[in-house]
Amino acid sequence: MNYQLAIQIIVLIVYIITLTLFVRTYHKTQQALQWWSGRQSLKLFLEAEKIRDDLLQESFTIRRSLELLPEDNLELSVNKTQECLRKIDNFHQSLAHLSDRLFPAYLQDSLPLAIQYLLEPWVTSYPHIYFHVDLPTSWRHEPAERSLIVLRTLEELLRISLPEVLTQISIYVRLEQQADICKLMVQITYPDISTLVFYKNLPDFQFLCESFKFLTSGKCFCYSKNLSVTCYFYW
Repeated sequence: MNYQLAIQIIVLIVYIITLTLFVRTYHKTQQALQWWSGRQSLKLFLEAEKIRDDLLQESFTIRRSLELLPEDNLELSVNKTQECLRKIDNFHQSLAHLSDRLFPAYLQDSLPLAIQYLLEPWVTSYPHIYFHVDLPTSWRHEPAERSLIVLRTLEELLRISLPEVLTQISIYVRLEQQADICKLMVQITYPDISTLVFYKNLPDFQFLCESFKFLTSGKCFCYSKNLSVTCYFYW
């Protein structure tokens, strides 16, 4: 009788521990996905604001310029013509940039090219940051939705890892494929230990890893050594 009771107690303890671990994992995943959803929603909101403030205003300006042209003068001046062409070219370029931000260029054809295209504005906007990028020339075909998650993960990692103040930082990005496993490595080296400690302890790192693992059925590991934080993403 005591033996059966002991077995029941052990089974109950194992059940409680398993349930507790499940609840904790579920809660952690839920927090991570809420974080991911919030970041993507914010991105869409900012894009909508750019459309309202820039594209719609630009289209209105072009329309008004055309409306104000004299109807009885069929020979437009060279300046007027060039001005309209310039506005239309700017409008077209803004639409192209918007299209690339919503669904990055080259994503369906080549993930390495999409990553290179993603990093170009970062290299231009942050000249004080040293970027070293190691990308393969060829890549396997994979679903665009998964490549998009990888690309968004890299983008979010850069956003949460870079200080707003001008600080000397180096970033190393490497993409490689081993058999059927793909790996993205991002190493960020900070100038001092205090900056490193601040950023590596941000909960966003954990949220980003958990979101990536759930959305890609992959793996993610981040660790710090010396003045660097290194993140590995496998899928």
